[in-house]
Amino acid sequence: MTNTYLLLAIGLATLVTWVPRVLPYALVRVVTLPEKLIKFFNYLPVSIIFALLLSSVFTVEVGSLPQVKWAELIAVLPTFAIMLRTKNVMVTVVVGCICMAVLRLVF
Repeated sequence: MTNTYLLLAIGLATLVTWVPRVLPYALVRVVTLPEKLIKFFNYLPVSIIFALLLSSVFTVEVGSLPQVKWAELIAVLPTFAIMLRTKNVMVTVVVGCICMAVLRLVF
């Protein structure tokens, strides 16, 4: 009983996670999107990466000003430059990881 319940829960969790990620790709193949919407979608990778990077550079505590994490700030500069140049999220993530690894190794 427990094994069946656990497997069912894992299967449903996989489905719930997988469907929202795959369904948009399937819909875009069938439906033609307006040019303005396609242009908007071209800016999403840069916006998402910028939001993620910005949230990782500052530490916020209630009642005080945001504190800068200097190693992360230094790593953001080449990472964001790569994002602007390539607009490839995977390359950007790899460059960011390498930058942080080198900075943590050095400092």
